[in-house]
Amino acid sequence: MDRGTRTLPYTWRPFGARIVGTLAGVLVLVLVVAAWIGFGSDIRAQFTPLQIGTLAFLGLIALSVWHALMRSRVTATAAGVTVVNGYRRRDYEWAQVVSVSLRRGAPWATMDLSDGDTISLLALQGSDGDRAIAGLRELRTLIEANSRPA
Repeated sequence: MDRGTRTLPYTWRPFGARIVGTLAGVLVLVLVVAAWIGFGSDIRAQFTPLQIGTLAFLGLIALSVWHALMRSRVTATAAGVTVVNGYRRRDYEWAQVVSVSLRRGAPWATMDLSDGDTISLLALQGSDGDRAIAGLRELRTLIEANSRPA
């Protein structure tokens, strides 16, 4: 049975946001390390352990946000669709998925479910342009192919 244009399982991930998040994170890390080294030992000695701990804690928060963005994905399998937005994972059977859409100007796609709920798909971001549109079309094809009764 043809399941659409993609061989299952297939995973979509955000592209632009992952690149920008990674580059910005690396640049901030380089800037902070360069500033710390540039302070000299007399200035570094003035920092208290609490201040250093606070800076490390803020760095860990930034790292956890970056990691959540990297985890975001939509995976289509023979059994259904798995949506991971940040640290939350949701599994849906094909029969539960009604449609997906990406409205003009929307930050990311949405998926309509048979129970009336709508969830965001951070993996298909409007800022990715044609890449997001192609992913949306592929996912629509898979929904159509897998939602039909056997």
